[in-house]
Amino acid sequence: MTVAEGSLVVTDLHVEFDGFVAVDGVSFDAHPGEVRFLIGPNGAGKTTCIDAITGLSRGTGSAKVGDQELLRKPSHKIVRLGVGRTFQTASVFEKLTVLQNLDIAAGLHRSSLSLFRARRGVDPAIDQALDETGLGKERATPAGILSHGQKQWLEIAMLLVQDAKVLLLDEPVAGMSQDERTATGELLGWIAMNRTVVVVEHDMDFMRRFATRVTVLHQGHVLSEGTVSEVQADPRVQAVYLGTAGAAPVTTMSRENN
Repeated sequence: MTVAEGSLVVTDLHVEFDGFVAVDGVSFDAHPGEVRFLIGPNGAGKTTCIDAITGLSRGTGSAKVGDQELLRKPSHKIVRLGVGRTFQTASVFEKLTVLQNLDIAAGLHRSSLSLFRARRGVDPAIDQALDETGLGKERATPAGILSHGQKQWLEIAMLLVQDAKVLLLDEPVAGMSQDERTATGELLGWIAMNRTVVVVEHDMDFMRRFATRVTVLHQGHVLSEGTVSEVQADPRVQAVYLGTAGAAPVTTMSRENN
């Protein structure tokens, strides 16, 4: 298989905590041009997969971006390889403005000396990230008074100014309004045109609307994989979400089923 530049390929990922196997032999791949979803009930191992890929949990197996192995590298080196992630709760500097948050993020790849030099104007990458995320009018707004959705968009913008090639997003639309979920889905589709985007999500309606491909996890294993229609039609997925394979179509799945 020819792997596109910037693709993420995870093979036989295994994560164990004090004898408890949280992720057992999970394999999936994600590529620029698609929005890749990881879904599954609570405890399925979705976030643990992301933690292992980004160096927050110790895993075995393989997780590669291009020819670079990520597993067992420290988190800061993984970031410098172009892999960024968000968390379920947006981690932004709430007392600083949107622009200041982005300027700090943009400094990640600058030398220590350059951080102390006065800079003229705004980094072009910041202007582009503000434009892509729709935060251009909020550049002088303290991050703490942004809406919940805008904070998530700011966190995504911070990854963009770091030139992340792979974005791993953990429940990016949790707590958002319907309009914010729609705007976020459209944003992810735009970002994914040139980057690899992996979304961990519980919101099944959001998944149905915006996923290109889906991997369903259950008890640390891959249960099903394919397009939205393929995983919805899989009796194993129906059994996990609805309690019985033949009871009802998976299109009735919602956040309350997780």
